[in-house]
Amino acid sequence: MPTAVLTGCNSGIGNRWAKILIKEGYKVYALDMTEGDALKALAGDKCKIAQVDVTKPDSIAKFKQLIGDEPVDVLVNIAGIMIDPKLDTRETVNLEVMQKSFAVNAYGPVLLTQALLPNVLKAPAPRRIGVISSRVGSIADNSSGTMYAYRASKGAVNNFFKTFAVELKEDDVIVTMLHPGFTNTNLNPDIAKIPEVVEPEVAAAGLWKVVRETTMENTGKFWHREGHELLF
Repeated sequence: MPTAVLTGCNSGIGNRWAKILIKEGYKVYALDMTEGDALKALAGDKCKIAQVDVTKPDSIAKFKQLIGDEPVDVLVNIAGIMIDPKLDTRETVNLEVMQKSFAVNAYGPVLLTQALLPNVLKAPAPRRIGVISSRVGSIADNSSGTMYAYRASKGAVNNFFKTFAVELKEDDVIVTMLHPGFTNTNLNPDIAKIPEVVEPEVAAAGLWKVVRETTMENTGKFWHREGHELLF
């Protein structure tokens, strides 16, 4: 039975993605900083849940002790945060907003991946690592401005995981950066008003298809959930 570790599983894309993998026969470790009802509902024979705050090294270390040396076939960093856009403009962004955005969206995924990399390398090749980014993290595609901290944190996580991809290619680890598109989650309630918004289960299914079908030849690329490559 293959094993997967997912973050952000108390709601939204992470919760739905965990359900998909459980149904497909994976043993799932579903993580979230909030041990809420949605996370608890995942618990069962095929799913272990854990309260993990990826911004706190001690919390990551505690989970590492729990999972031990168990091989991890799939690791997907899904947890993310979007500060109120009104606080993330040219006039309003400040050190606190930037630090919080980077802690969750960029540093946390790197620290968790770093801690679990020995587990990933124990799994049979090809192993897979993914991270949820955002199209607004693309420097080449920035035509709208604003969202300073959020945009920069997603650009940073793209750079971090591109570097993982380069260094882990010789170890047969496929790394993908992922854009879910407009998804109806609690990340930003205003997104629900956008006509092309999709539900979390649609985003999760599309993203999993991309992760599952990406080959070593395409490692380190940035993908839309619908399968087309995006610019960094």
